[in-house]
Formats: sequence, C-alpha cells, structure tokens
Amino acid sequence: FSCNLSDLLCSLLGLLYQEYRDKSTREEIETRRLQDSQTDPEETSPSEETPSEAEPTSTIENKAPPQINLLRNSNSRFNLWQDLPEVQSSGVLSILQPDEIKLQEAMFELVTSEASYYKSLNLLVSHFMENERLKKILHQSEAHILFSNVLDVMAVSERFLLDLEQRVEENIVISDVCDIVYQHTVNHFSVYITYVSNQTYQERAYKQLLQDKPAFREVISQLELDPKCKGLSFSSFLILPFQRITRLKLLVQNILKKVEEKSDRESTALDAHKELETVVKACNEGVRKMSRTEQMISIQKKLEFKIKSVPIISHSRWLLKQGELQQMNGPKTSRTLRTKKLFREIYLFLFNDLLVICRQIPGDKYQVFDSAPRGLLRVEELEDQGQSLANVFILRLLENADDREASYMLKASSQSEMKRWMISLAPNRRTKFVSFTSRLVDCPQIQCVHPYVAQQPDELSLELADVLNILDKTDDGWIFGERLHDQERGWFPSSMGEEILNPKIRAQNLKECFRVHKSDDSQRRKLGSRNRQ
Repeated sequence: FSCNLSDLLCSLLGLLYQEYRDKSTREEIETRRLQDSQTDPEETSPSEETPSEAEPTSTIENKAPPQINLLRNSNSRFNLWQDLPEVQSSGVLSILQPDEIKLQEAMFELVTSEASYYKSLNLLVSHFMENERLKKILHQSEAHILFSNVLDVMAVSERFLLDLEQRVEENIVISDVCDIVYQHTVNHFSVYITYVSNQTYQERAYKQLLQDKPAFREVISQLELDPKCKGLSFSSFLILPFQRITRLKLLVQNILKKVEEKSDRESTALDAHKELETVVKACNEGVRKMSRTEQMISIQKKLEFKIKSVPIISHSRWLLKQGELQQMNGPKTSRTLRTKKLFREIYLFLFNDLLVICRQIPGDKYQVFDSAPRGLLRVEELEDQGQSLANVFILRLLENADDREASYMLKASSQSEMKRWMISLAPNRRTKFVSFTSRLVDCPQIQCVHPYVAQQPDELSLELADVLNILDKTDDGWIFGERLHDQERGWFPSSMGEEILNPKIRAQNLKECFRVHKSDDSQRRKLGSRNRQ
C-alpha cells in the first residue's frame, strides 16, 4: 500500500474490539440465516464442492447481500478488503476467483480485528490502569490482581499487529497470515495463559473492591461514562484477552475453510490452528483449576461419612453435577402408592470419577451413605407409568461402597433434570441423536443467537454464532449439544438458539468441521497405531 496501513486501519476502525466482535458475529448469524432460508439445491450447495465453476460460486457471493450491505454501511466504519480504495483501483477484483476474494476477506478480518483489539487494550491501560486517581485508591497488590500481566499481553498484541501489517503492506493481495499466527502463538502467546488463569481471582477482587471501597466504585463509574468507552463497562475490557484468544482460533478456522485443500496455505493454517487450540485449552484449564480446587475443599468440609471415608480432594477430580433427587422407599419389587410418603430426599455429588450419595443433615452438612466409581454406574429410564412415576429412572451401582451391586429408583423434578442426570451419570449412554464425531451424514443443528453463561457444571456457555449438533432435547426447553468448533458438550436453554433447517447447510457445517479437525484425527490415528504396536 502506498499509505501507511496503521493510519488506514485507524481510519477504518472507529470501533472498539467489543463492538467489532459483536457486529462481526451478528453478521455471521444473519448470513447463516439467509443461507438456511434458501431451498434451491443449486443455491445452497457449498462453494467448496465446485471450485472450478466460477459462475455458481459467484451466485452464492451475490446471494449474501445483508452481510455486504451492512458492512458497507458508511455509519458502521467497518470495511471489507474489497472496499479498500487501493484494492478497487488495482483491478485485482476482476482477476481473482470468488473463492480467493473470500479468502482475502477472511485474512483481512484477522488483521483488522487485531487492530481493533489492540485499540481496546490500549484504552484499558491508558484510561483505567494508568488513571492517577485509581492508582492512589488501589494498593499495589490489588492493582496486580486486577490488571495482572495486561502490559505483557498488550506488548504481544502490538508485535503481532506490526508483523501482520507488514505482511499486508507487501502486496495488495495478501499471501498468507497463518504463518505469522503460528510463530506468535508458539513464541509469545503464553502470556494469555497467565492472564486468563488469573481470571477467578480477578473477578473476586473486582467484586470485593466495588463492595469495600466506595471511592473505587465512584472512579470506575466516572471512567466508564467517558465517551471513549462508548458505554462499555470496565469488566468488558478486563475479559478482552480471553475473548480474543478464543476468537483468534475461530478466525483461523474461517481461513482454513477457505484455503485450497492439500495446499501449503492449508498446512500452515492447520499448524496455526493446532497451536492456538493448545493455548485456548491451557487457558480454560487454568481457569478451571483455580475454581475447582476451592470447590473441592468446600465440598470436603460439608461431608460426613456414615460408611468408610473416601478422600474427596484430588488434583485429577472435579465436580460434574450436584443436586437433590427423590429416592423411592422400599425395594423395587414392592412399589405401592399406599404408603404416605413414596419418595424421600437424597443428595448426589457426581465427580468425573466418583459418585457420592448423601442425605442432607442440619448445619448445611451431608451424610454419605453410599458411593461408587463413575465407571461402574448404569442408568435406565422407566416407561411412562403415570404421574407419580413421571421422570423416574433407575440408577445401578455395579460395585458400591460395600463391594456389592445396588439399585436406586430416583425421581427428578422435571424431564430435563432427569435427562441431565442420566447423561451425567452414564456419559457413554446413547443419546437421542448421534454425535457428529461418528461421521453421521446428517444431525440436527442449532446456531446460537443469544449468548448464554453456564449456571451449572453440566451446562455449556454459548457465544453468538456458535454452531452445535443437537444430541438430545427435552419437552421442557433444554438441549444437550456438542459445539462444532471445539467438541465441548453441555446443556443450554433451547431459547438461546435457532435450529438450522437446511440439510445442505448442516452438511456444509460438518464438512468444514471435519476439515478443521483433520490434523487432530491424523494425530489420533498415529497414537492408535502406536498403541496397537
């Protein structure tokens, strides 16, 4: 480019990263809605299947006007690569194939979104962290917990952005960006793991400061009102690094879906994606480890063992689900409705490797009367036997605390609660729909149109535009899903998403997912062959 790209990006991006990210994901939702509403097979067939046929691909390009029109809106200050004056005047748009233009857009979005992210990080540091009034209020240790290593994160983002800008300046047609992503992920992105692992302490410190220090609360409120913040909260700036590292992985996935198969660019994108996935997993594990340890200590203190004591706290153990169920009184063979109280309350703590069955006793304590390894649990749903036995299932412990088999007939408060317990207790039990990992040709899918924050360990937090396979659903509005981009599973309210009805779009989503994770598959196959040897 003849002009400096930094100035160009600044002029294009009037948006803070929070706004940029929200707008981008909403465009993605609208595009998918439009594709899903198309019924003509010619219109909906994935462009990857006919790369040599320029005309049909061009038709698909023209079939998504909402995305292009919204992005070209002058008020949005949110531009496409093909809208840049240098690109339009160069004549390359008449030479490049539509698929290559899509790839250029995907790579350009990674660059522009990093510029927007760096702008927001810079505001977090200059406007909040370096505010003189805030510095006087916060003790050095409080400031360290609140802002962690954000200066390191910002320095890494700046270096990353400079390399990306240099690449874009080399040629109007971007050669690649995933090689740069790979190098920076391997050499510099460990700062994200440090920052995100501190998240539990950061959130707690922020809540405590708001509660204990009125002066802190007042300064933060005033700083948030500054027009620079565009109505965004201080906490939305604090969570930027975690949001960015996750989004960066999705942006590389988007590039990977558009590069030519078996090419050098595909290989580079797969390498970059694999390294980013490692960092994202380490970030998630860092957050979970902090909260899980505290949770296990809290549970241990509440348990009193009527049977032989089981050590609860372990580095490799965490809570999957806890809650109250109704246990049917008497043996299974003598079911009768004559007894005054057919069911009595019991309380379950289900860990990833252990089930503990208790009764609640005074003083917020639980008396343990049975337990079993999670691998030795089996569940069976009862056929509909009237209202009194609705939402009832049988839990079998193949080997309980007394080294014998035991059965419990349990009643849940709703159909969704029953299904959630059954899937958590016996995860290998077949669900209503088969997971995409079985390579099923078609499976119900849903895209997230409202973000959701998990309230229970067996729930799944959702981001806008997430696409999930539906593995099970209940009549009272819950879905058990598997997210395509990371294979994470969990429950969420069905009102958070819209089902994808077009089978061709579902097939395209699966095809893209298999392609993104093909390096994982080959790694698994290598491990499998090694194990067989």
